[in-house]
Parts: sequence; C-alpha cells; structure tokens
Amino acid sequence: MSFLRNTWYAAAWDTEVSSGTLFQRTLLNESVLLFRDTAGQAQAISNRCPHRFAPLSMGTLAGDAVRCAYHGLQFDGSGACVHNPHGDGSIPKAAKVRKYPLVERYSLLWIWMGDAAQADPSLIPDFSCMDPEHFYVGKRYLHAKANYVLETDNIMDLSHIEFLHPGTLGGDKVKSALTSVEETADTVWSNRQTVAEIMPDFLYDAWRIPRGTLVDRWIDVRWDAPANMLLFSGAVATGRPRAEGVASPIPHLFTPETDTTTHYWFSMCFPKAMGEFGAQLAEEQVAAVNVPFTEEDLPMLENQQAMMGDTSFWDLKPVLLIGDAGAIRARRVLDRLIAAEQQSRG
Repeated sequence: MSFLRNTWYAAAWDTEVSSGTLFQRTLLNESVLLFRDTAGQAQAISNRCPHRFAPLSMGTLAGDAVRCAYHGLQFDGSGACVHNPHGDGSIPKAAKVRKYPLVERYSLLWIWMGDAAQADPSLIPDFSCMDPEHFYVGKRYLHAKANYVLETDNIMDLSHIEFLHPGTLGGDKVKSALTSVEETADTVWSNRQTVAEIMPDFLYDAWRIPRGTLVDRWIDVRWDAPANMLLFSGAVATGRPRAEGVASPIPHLFTPETDTTTHYWFSMCFPKAMGEFGAQLAEEQVAAVNVPFTEEDLPMLENQQAMMGDTSFWDLKPVLLIGDAGAIRARRVLDRLIAAEQQSRG
C-alpha cells in the first residue's frame, strides 16, 4: 500500500533507545537503526550496510559510529562511512546509508520517512501532555498484526466500547451518545457525549468518582495524519459543567510497520505538580487500560485484518453506521494527502 511519507511518525519511546545500544525497528516496510551518539543525541539511519547488505543492527557502537559486524565498515549518524579497515582505508564514494530526520519531543522519537528537506519539526502534532519536564507519563507499546488505519478506525469510532469493553470502558449509554465530527485544515475531531450514564466500576475507580453516580461523560478524539491521536476522556456529575469533572488525556500513536502490521504507543499523563501521586496514577492507569487494549482490542483488530486478507477496505464495500463518521473523515483526509504527495512527485 502507499504510505504518507512527508510527515512525522512515532518511531520509539525515548526510553526504548538507550545509550550504548543499537535498536532496530521496521517502519513503513523499511528497516531503520536507532542509536544515541556519545552526546546522547538520538540518530536514525538505514539498517542495511551498502557493502554486503548485512543488518547494521548486528554490529556495535564505536564512539559516534556503528561498526558493521560483517566487514567492519563504520557509519555515523549522518549516514556517512567514516572508517574502512581494509586496504589503504580509502572510503568508496557510494559507502553511505540513508539518514532519517529524527526529533526527540514529548517523550517520543519522531521520524520523517520522506524528503528530508521538508522535515519541519514545527509540524509535529501537539502532545505536550507527554512533555517529561512537566508530566509523569505512563508508557506502553503494543505490536498489532493489523493495518494501521484499522487502528485509527478503532479509536475514532468509540461506539464499540459498549460491546467490546462492557466491563471496563463501556456503558449502555455509549451507543446513544451525542456525536459530532469537526475538520480543521488536516485535523479531524470525533466527539462523543453521554448523558446520565452509569459507568462500569472500572471507570469510577480510575477517576475516583463514587460508584453509581450518574455522570455526563465525554470522549473527544483529535486525529492528525497519518495516525496520531489524542483522546480526551472525562466525566462529571450529570448536569454539572465539564470544568468540575475529572479528565484524562490519552495519547494513541500508530506507525505502520508493514502493510498489515502496526506499532502502537499509548500513555496516561498526570502533571508533575501532583507530586509522587501523579507518578503513581500514571503507572496505575496505563497498566489498567493496557488490559482491555491487549485482551480485547488487539485480538479483534488482528482477526478483523485476517478476515480482510489482502483486500482493501473500500473494495470490501463496508456498511457504514452513524458512529463511523469521524473515522471515515480521517480516512478521506489521509487518502487526499497521499494522493497529493504522489502527484507532487510526478
């Protein structure tokens, strides 16, 4: 399938790439090597040595360079070969690998898989709720054997939580919630509001609201291409303004590994002003939501992908329901951006 390339994708949690180690990850069907130089700066280069095509991830770090385990060529963070241990040591002109623009921001390493000249860090979506200087961030990663746009559908259409997550995230008012979809530039919002809802005990406990309280609950999702979503979820006693309620921002970021597999990062965030209690909440709540995400969402999406096989979403002629509006709008925006990018390349 075609991927949007001139955009920022999540590549790894900042903590996944540590000093002195090599970290390989396949992104958009390309094997990428991530590492930190001696100054701690994260780097991303192609994982394939141009000599005999060995994976550089099998090698070792040598100062600011990666030494190939096969014949000892060394490549730095710019992708240039900086050492040839053979013959007179002259470096062939073609001895270089691709460098990918990489930015460390919001607890993540963001990678640009397209034209490096267009890699503007200001285009990274706002996930300041994961700024490690101001927030405790409970982090998790999942690997999904499903296409990344199916993952977008899953978060943009949360009508499913009443049926897929009845004991944790759902509730019998979700299917009749008030919904709206907004599109601004290339950002899509899918908003859902319940009224006078009795939530599962899981949510009362997570938000520390007395069980059985009638609440108005909101679940608003912001989508930015290609699949970076921030979910704002909260509840307040029925009839009271949102400002009196309890809310949690929940980032969901998806990056295609291949056409049918996806990297998935999600988190729970609490201000550092809360002290150690905020750190405790971030870890407790991300561990709690990891259960339905892993045991309910993931099997459904992977089996959905298996049923679809290699046939595209639109070729299967899906039946559409009212809750699909946000997800379909996001798909349309993504398709438009990919088409425009391909046209610009001629």
